[in-house]
Amino acid sequence: MTHPQDLTLRQQADAIRHGELSAKELLEATLERIGERDASINSTPVVFNELSQVQISQAPAGPLFGVPITVKDMYALPWRAARNGTSYNLIPAGASGPYRSLRDAGVIVVGIANQHELGIGSTGIYSAYGPTHNPWDPSRCAGGSSGGSTAGVAARLVAGSLASDSGGSTRIPASWCGVIGLKLTYGSVPYDGYFGAATTFSAPGVVARDAGDTRMLTAAMLQRPLPQQSGSGLRVGMVREPFWNDVDAETAAVCTRALTLAGWKVSEVKIENLELASAAFLARLIAEAGIPSLEVLASVSAPTRALLLAGMLAPARFVPRADRVRAAVRYSLAAVFETVDFLVWPTTPTTAASVQDPWVTIPSGRVTVDVPNVRQNSLANLTGAPAISIPIGLSGSQMPIGLQVLGPWGSEARLLDAAEHIERVSDRSFVSLVPALAR
Repeated sequence: MTHPQDLTLRQQADAIRHGELSAKELLEATLERIGERDASINSTPVVFNELSQVQISQAPAGPLFGVPITVKDMYALPWRAARNGTSYNLIPAGASGPYRSLRDAGVIVVGIANQHELGIGSTGIYSAYGPTHNPWDPSRCAGGSSGGSTAGVAARLVAGSLASDSGGSTRIPASWCGVIGLKLTYGSVPYDGYFGAATTFSAPGVVARDAGDTRMLTAAMLQRPLPQQSGSGLRVGMVREPFWNDVDAETAAVCTRALTLAGWKVSEVKIENLELASAAFLARLIAEAGIPSLEVLASVSAPTRALLLAGMLAPARFVPRADRVRAAVRYSLAAVFETVDFLVWPTTPTTAASVQDPWVTIPSGRVTVDVPNVRQNSLANLTGAPAISIPIGLSGSQMPIGLQVLGPWGSEARLLDAAEHIERVSDRSFVSLVPALAR
């Protein structure tokens, strides 16, 4: 008999709507699954056993009525303050904007998804709840900062999760955990009650197992339909340096095979001033990060504390310089999108790094994985554009690899068309891959 959490999110919603499965039965099966499987990955450290039952009685009969999801610790909920991966209530309890959209669709928030503390890190190692582990190999990182969201979905604990993305925080862990991770267009949903409101980079992220589920969750988030079209015949641009040249050879080869399979028209393009983009992103990001209270600062890990303190030393003159670069890159990107539909490159430079040694070797040398991870992903945050990580297979060591597709502002529906096209031409073989933990 199929376990309810082995159904897709769409199947869960349909089964409840047609009376084949009750919301209470699905919730009980979900709580049981989390209890059975999460100990080794620590994706959902806070579970709302009783409150989730109450939510069922209060949920409106929306398109996602009764479907359990998790929510990253960056969003305030009516019954819980947002802690951002720390031990402190940093945003008071309340119905955050992104939560309201999903609540109105009828979802049940079954727990809090683990995250890298303060969202400052791409590994998921540092958190008040402890590190999040990858369900494909618990000795490896799930990714960050939304690793709890992606690990929980990959392990079939829930079919979807609300994440966030300030520098790849949805796409990086999606690539490492073998699921879909979609960063929304900046400012496309209300930001109240969400840590992203304090930055000009962050956007909510949607995590699910396939493009169809992601489309359903995203439509609920955006509160508008996302019509489906064919994803064939797309014009995609490749930016060789550094997004393809400075990544692990196997990762690049798997991404190249996926493009060949998709049959899209591929051409090499150039984004003017791209060489300055990462520096501009970091200069602006650390200026916006600010410093939490001394109590919080003293409690976080040494690496996070060092990054926050280093931000205090950055000269203020860097900010207007970064803004000029940002404007120039946005203009260049807009010009590129007049010639291609999307840009494509590997989401992460390697497969998931080790929890004990989060460094990787790429053509430019051995580096802490945060550096190339942010480089591969920060363009979408610098420009506000939406981007998606699509699972496209496994490495020789049986770890997931993701292909990133970046589009113009507001192109979420077309990004999902691209993901669905890859699913179709691969006979869904990539999104059907399941870690041993979930078999």
